[in-house]
Amino acid sequence: MKQQSFIAISRRAADRIREGHVWVYSSDLQSVPEGIAPGAVVAVADNRGIPLGSAIYSAASQIALRMVSTDPALDRAGYLVLVRERVRASIERRGNQAACRLIFSEADELPGIVLDRYNDLAVLQLLTQGTAQADVRDAVVEVLREVEGIETLVERPDPRVRELEKLAPAPAEAIFSRGEAKLATVFDLNGLKFHYDANAGQKTGAFLDQRLNYAAAASYARGRALDVCTYQGGFALHLARVCDEVTAVDQSRAALEVADRNLELNASQIKKPVEWIEGDAFALLREYDAGNERFDTIVLDPPAFAKTRRAAEGAMRGYKELNLRALRMLKPGGVLVTCSCSHHVHLEDFVATVAAASADAKRRVRLLETRAAAPDHPEVLTLPETRYLKCLITRVD
Repeated sequence: MKQQSFIAISRRAADRIREGHVWVYSSDLQSVPEGIAPGAVVAVADNRGIPLGSAIYSAASQIALRMVSTDPALDRAGYLVLVRERVRASIERRGNQAACRLIFSEADELPGIVLDRYNDLAVLQLLTQGTAQADVRDAVVEVLREVEGIETLVERPDPRVRELEKLAPAPAEAIFSRGEAKLATVFDLNGLKFHYDANAGQKTGAFLDQRLNYAAAASYARGRALDVCTYQGGFALHLARVCDEVTAVDQSRAALEVADRNLELNASQIKKPVEWIEGDAFALLREYDAGNERFDTIVLDPPAFAKTRRAAEGAMRGYKELNLRALRMLKPGGVLVTCSCSHHVHLEDFVATVAAASADAKRRVRLLETRAAAPDHPEVLTLPETRYLKCLITRVD
């Protein structure tokens, strides 16, 4: 009897693939041929044996398959050809931006690959068993050698993903450099300068997805402003160009130290120095609310409260409390900018949570703008996970 040469998946999973999604969960695998190595490129078929294409396989993740082609005969060599072509196309789509996300994983048909550019320094994340391999690194480096202005490429693993995927350690040294490797730089966002250090910070180190939201928030901001979960000062510094007074809070001292250095970089553009406060956002807002503190502008940009679907309900409670406190502290006519960066929290649910907070606070909230991530973090209509960042700009009466 001839051995099956493809991974068979459930009808439910096959329907999702035909509808344009690219993930197959391990619970939807119906049969897996013996001897398939973690990270291999594999043929995928539905439960009737009808081919669906090829995917990279993970033996550890709940996401067992990530589709990379509709060609079921694709092999590893062919996959690497696609990687080079898609990396090149993804970079070309961004134009000549000096600070942006050059590759956004599934949204750029490169599942498990993220690449950010901070001026002359690029930061790579290889997030699956199929991509965290030397041949994929080499393919990315080959293309980046063609990109003018990038002097150093480093790989920065995500510790949580590395544990889930059971990945080998990433290279400790820069994986590409023109001359001496440079692990720190300064980059520009909307005319403001920011420090970047590849060995510090969260994720790849900065939040480029909020670039246009920073500018939008500043276009409405005025008076006395509060930036909650400021991280390295992204919103705060944009507000400080137009507001009379800015207070910014974060629980990370290291992040606030970078924020203060960023403030110094932009001293000529800032109306008044920003007050940085190290502390818990919930505790601070409770304290401010109890003390009848009032603001003209408040920004809420917390980390992802819901990192899993199961955590979404608890996340909603957290979002509601933050927004309720902020709404109570805003002066009439004040501006609330409120964000969520979890794809497990849908836009409709987030809006409903802010609406519930407004009802409890007895404030009338007018929605001025509904915003998302910057275009270098593209949303694909058939991949709801790419629609993760929500940013509501509101006027509060």
